[in-house]
Amino acid sequence: MAANEVINEPIQITPQGTLEILSKKEVNHLLDSTHSKLFETFRKCALAVLNCGNVIDDSKAVFEQFRDFSVYIRQQERGIKIELVNAPASAFVDRRMIRGIREHLFAVLRDIVYTNQQIIESGAFDLNDPGDITDAVFHILRNAQILIPQQPPDMVVCWGGHAIGPREYDYSKQVGYELGLRGIHICTGCGSGAMKGPMKGATIGHAKQRQYQGRYLGISEPGIIAAEPPNPIVNSLVIMPDIEKRLEAFVRLGHGIVVFPGGVGTFEEILYVLGILLNPANGDLPFPLIFTGPTESANYFERIDRFLLATLGQEARKRYRIVIGDAAQVGRLMRHGLEQVRRYRHRTHDAYYFNWRLVVDPAFQQPLIPSHENMAELKLTPDLPPFQLAAELRRAFSGIVAANVKEEGILAVEKYGPFEIRGDKRILEPLAQLLADLVAQKRMKLADHYEPTYRLIAE
Repeated sequence: MAANEVINEPIQITPQGTLEILSKKEVNHLLDSTHSKLFETFRKCALAVLNCGNVIDDSKAVFEQFRDFSVYIRQQERGIKIELVNAPASAFVDRRMIRGIREHLFAVLRDIVYTNQQIIESGAFDLNDPGDITDAVFHILRNAQILIPQQPPDMVVCWGGHAIGPREYDYSKQVGYELGLRGIHICTGCGSGAMKGPMKGATIGHAKQRQYQGRYLGISEPGIIAAEPPNPIVNSLVIMPDIEKRLEAFVRLGHGIVVFPGGVGTFEEILYVLGILLNPANGDLPFPLIFTGPTESANYFERIDRFLLATLGQEARKRYRIVIGDAAQVGRLMRHGLEQVRRYRHRTHDAYYFNWRLVVDPAFQQPLIPSHENMAELKLTPDLPPFQLAAELRRAFSGIVAANVKEEGILAVEKYGPFEIRGDKRILEPLAQLLADLVAQKRMKLADHYEPTYRLIAE
């Protein structure tokens, strides 16, 4: 089947998964002409879900490839139906939509409607207030039925790139298998590569232990979902409104994190979690963090270690472990780390299902608009406290991610040229070396040739 093959005639489908029946008011709200941007967001997210398995990681290219795709919501007395026109044929088997994709499609509708009505427009949350932002993350996850009370810590977040080689992918499956054998569930960014491998491995580990309720949680956001559509193993999908709330959902839900090789998106995630853990307010909070890959990736992690030492200092090193070529050791370390988390949460009376005690500085919560002005105003200087420098570096990587794969960032660079990132040479020199390594290793994008979307200017 060709990658761009579509089904031309209209196809109607009914809800599958966690979506409850929408009221007429909710449907009318989504279809109201004053909410055309909201409906377009839903259309693009729906296309991304239906386009599962596509190897293009350029959101703009995906939307152009399927520019004739249309989606309609039909309100009926018995509930709703979604009508699709020119939908990607890969989402269907014998002209019937694959069940997992149908679940993901209605999860997208559920989260977009709920977030817009109950979080953004209701007035119940001040999204400039740190506490309200965390409450908003909690409410979105609760509405998606992700939070499970009374269950001991057993959710590990796995981060890593979609553009990884076969050996790294196979190793991520081995780690997932070792985690699954130990009763650990998996949460990822829900895409391909290192986001899919751990889930795939965990399914085998869970099956061997006769654990039939394995949780494979995927968390995405509208800006990235077209470049990283949900892989078919994800059995619980949540769409957060932006990358910052997506990242906060990871660290609030996850009891530990495993990081596989990846590109700038993975470095954004590394800097996010390290910036939070380096905050003195979180100094005593246990949060196992492991960097791991096959023996072929040893040099990659050595470079990460050098970059973090040069920018964030020795204290950052104390918050992570590097394990090379030993998937079983990753499983053992993580199981031990989760037990420490359990004891801490029990002692402090914190919930197992949502990390309320974790302090997330406002610098990590406010959305970054990927514009040339915002990228030029980053404060990349070693004079900042390490956790604040991590926040600025995280924003730099977030802007590069946007310019590489998100429609908004791609259009900005096409119109005005590469983003200019300015800063102290003591920060920009190791940053330049790290980015050059990622380009050389073809970790920026799936395309054979990568044209940098940024320019570093040392001051």
